[in-house]
Amino acid sequence: MKTIRNSRTMALAGLAVIGALTMTACNDDAASSDSATTPPATQAPAAPSAAPTTPAASASAAAPTGAATGGTTGGAPAQAGPTAAPGTTVKIGDAATIPFSSGSTKGTVSLAVTSIDKGDPADLTPLKLGDKAAGMVPYYIRFKVTNTGSTDLSFSSLTQVKGTLPDGSEAAEVMLIGSFDKCPHPSFPKGFTNGQSITSCVLALAPTATKVSGAEYWGEPYTLGKGVNWK
Repeated sequence: MKTIRNSRTMALAGLAVIGALTMTACNDDAASSDSATTPPATQAPAAPSAAPTTPAASASAAAPTGAATGGTTGGAPAQAGPTAAPGTTVKIGDAATIPFSSGSTKGTVSLAVTSIDKGDPADLTPLKLGDKAAGMVPYYIRFKVTNTGSTDLSFSSLTQVKGTLPDGSEAAEVMLIGSFDKCPHPSFPKGFTNGQSITSCVLALAPTATKVSGAEYWGEPYTLGKGVNWK
């Protein structure tokens, strides 16, 4: 079986018409930039699927990640632990302290991949991926971000999480423009200060003969293959 090399699929989530679709290769030494989302503009029913979510979606052409609802929690001031070294591997469910940057905003967060859930190929129907989704199975990488630094990270977004296959290669990544109810990826809300947490999700694809078994954070100062890994 030929392993699918890292690729990024951009899709308009839940649009009633076919959106623009491009494939770009990830630069192993570059981190993607984040941008603020704009309010949802369109709604359309998602295709039936086995996933236990309700069909609804909206789209925004202004941002690479979807604006969706996400819970935040607060509490006692969060203390940052030692920064995870490049190549660190932690268990799914455990957290690692990482530097975080979004444009000129820099801070420190605690990141934990909480689960990697297998979806149904029918989940991809509303994304209009065409042949790009043939023979592929969606996986939802869910994670929790807690602000452990002194910087207010309001309206930033953590996007540099991707799936990995059992052989260590990169899973195909779908970058959503708009919201996708099965995998909400909200920006940090206003007042995302020390101690505040938010849950999020990214969508990865794997051929039916394999699976997404791990995840990697590769944002600055890490690079692909030398980031923080969850297995």
